[in-house]
Amino acid sequence: MSDSDLFVAHVPGIQYGVLDSLMGYAIRRAQIRTYENFIAALEPWGITPPRFSAMVIVSLNPGLKLTQLAKIMGIARSGAVILVDALEELGYMQRLPAPEDRRAFSLALTDKGKADLVQITHAVQTQDQQVTQTLSATEQTELHRLLLKLCDIPPA
Repeated sequence: MSDSDLFVAHVPGIQYGVLDSLMGYAIRRAQIRTYENFIAALEPWGITPPRFSAMVIVSLNPGLKLTQLAKIMGIARSGAVILVDALEELGYMQRLPAPEDRRAFSLALTDKGKADLVQITHAVQTQDQQVTQTLSATEQTELHRLLLKLCDIPPA
């Protein structure tokens, strides 16, 4: 992605009217900027935010089923199938027979998936720090707390 392709959160000379006062619009602009940084940082691995989320969730929840992953990620089962198919194609995830249900499969990271997830996680954490570098540590903590509150997620 070239610099000319990057999202401009506020184009000089353009009137945004009520949009500038809307919380949702500000969150969306910040999300686009964060997404672009994420994609650039993880381009070497072909990882997108949903792929990263799926890898982390599966790595921490052995035996997770596809339908559970879909529910956790807030996507349709068909979307989870496409997601897992892409991760399988990259050599990061595998479907294994579920011991308690012969009709179902459980998800697991491959050895390559486990190894690369360490590097990918480091790259994600680094880009996350870069995205928030204009905020003080106190502001970062407060922003995180407020975003969790908007999602009804208790603080860790």
